[in-house]
Amino acid sequence: MQTSARRRVLPGFGLTLGLSWLYLGLIVLLPLSGLFLKTFTLTWAQFWETVASPRVLAAYQLSFGTAFVAALVNAVFGLLVAWVLVRYRFPGRGLVDALVDLPFALPTAVAGLTLTTLYSHNGWYGRYLEALGLKVAFTPLGIVVALTFIGLPFVVRTVQPVLEEIDADVEEAAATLGATPWRTFTHVLFPSVLPALLSGFTLSFARAIGEYGSVIFISGNMPMRTEIAPLLIITRLEQYDYAGATAIAATMLVFSFLLLLAINGLQAWSAKTRGVGAGRGRK
Repeated sequence: MQTSARRRVLPGFGLTLGLSWLYLGLIVLLPLSGLFLKTFTLTWAQFWETVASPRVLAAYQLSFGTAFVAALVNAVFGLLVAWVLVRYRFPGRGLVDALVDLPFALPTAVAGLTLTTLYSHNGWYGRYLEALGLKVAFTPLGIVVALTFIGLPFVVRTVQPVLEEIDADVEEAAATLGATPWRTFTHVLFPSVLPALLSGFTLSFARAIGEYGSVIFISGNMPMRTEIAPLLIITRLEQYDYAGATAIAATMLVFSFLLLLAINGLQAWSAKTRGVGAGRGRK
């Protein structure tokens, strides 16, 4: 009786599953179906000519490459920020914690304008960086900076709850057994955090692939150099080439899905490996 009551806190499985599929169909599957149906109006030759032109390939390479680099940077420094917020108490900690979420609340266009102002040749940062021979604005490096800015919260907020669940006594026990701080981190803490870190990396990477507002200002939008794929999609839409725009978008979607599927597979493998290792340790 108690088990049956607990199962009926929400509507029955059939109704719940049906509502879930209806919601996903209206919000996700229907728009994606429209995207592919519009792409199918092109012949294979037209499709290949659209998605494999040198300009589009250069945009793909830039979008995926900078998104991957930005996600890697966020994985490293997002873990560091989460560690500081969880393990230390210091004046202004609440302010730092709130600042992490700032990219969520800040309009992306505002972020792009602000970063461009800071890193341009006469900006607060740019003037000194260019004096050192490092140009940021209107280069791929500037795109990485923008994507790093908008992707950091995904890593921090994914890793932070996991770190909060790890008792500090675990580190003390490892130290008592003679482990160095680095060995404690690599063999005790990092395996527990890795699945969450991969999730944060995936979210940051996925967010960066389709980013538009914060990038178009700082990139300079130079074809074959700093032109991102989302900008090409907008350009095709402005030219009323809807089929061409959906072809580029569909190609990005397929590649993004495959990459995310591979990363999720790696995450599942990591969690499974950690579970098997823990089981053997208990034996």
